[in-house]
Amino acid sequence: QVQLVESGGGLVQAGGSLRLSCATSGLTFRSYAMGWFRQAPGKEREFVAAISVSGSTTYYADSVKGRFTISRDNAKNTVYLQMNSLKPEDTAVYYCAADLGLWNYRADYWGKGTLVTVSS
Repeated sequence: QVQLVESGGGLVQAGGSLRLSCATSGLTFRSYAMGWFRQAPGKEREFVAAISVSGSTTYYADSVKGRFTISRDNAKNTVYLQMNSLKPEDTAVYYCAADLGLWNYRADYWGKGTLVTVSS
């Protein structure tokens, strides 16, 4: 059974930082590109960041470029999202996603999400 479990969300003041983690099990982690999406209240889910199977290529939404960094540890089957200079508009539920092979801005598997709240 495939599981993606996010952690690290919480309440932070604007300008602060958080590090999200997504621990996976039940899949061949190094075969999956990994990504993060987010969904704010009343809005559609949107792409945030992604990383290739090797970690050599990363992708970012324009809204987070320069502030967020995605990384992965294939030995730990875990992907991370370091979020710096957080803004109130970053408030959302953040979801981890696994996409087999090349990153195609979609997911074969989703986590259940972790809530990030940024106060002004």
